[in-house]
Amino acid sequence: MNFAWYDFVGFTGTLMILAAFAAQQMGKMRGDGAVYQLLNLFGAGGILVSLMGSFNISVFVLESAWVLVSAYGLWRSRSLRARADAAGK
Repeated sequence: MNFAWYDFVGFTGTLMILAAFAAQQMGKMRGDGAVYQLLNLFGAGGILVSLMGSFNISVFVLESAWVLVSAYGLWRSRSLRARADAAGK
């Protein structure tokens, strides 16, 4: 099996998503935290890059949604923190 650079990026992305999920399930990471969201965002992005080798529409739709939801989670967490900081001042 030949492992191209985009396969390596996709494999790394898969490990990032799985590590975030496992850590969240074990109570080691909050699901609404920035680290969790970033691991999911960049993990899904890596999987999207891997589609350069062999495109799959189902994976493209899933990982695109994963990127969007993760980006929304980051934005929402940041907005909530900003509101809490503003209310506390």
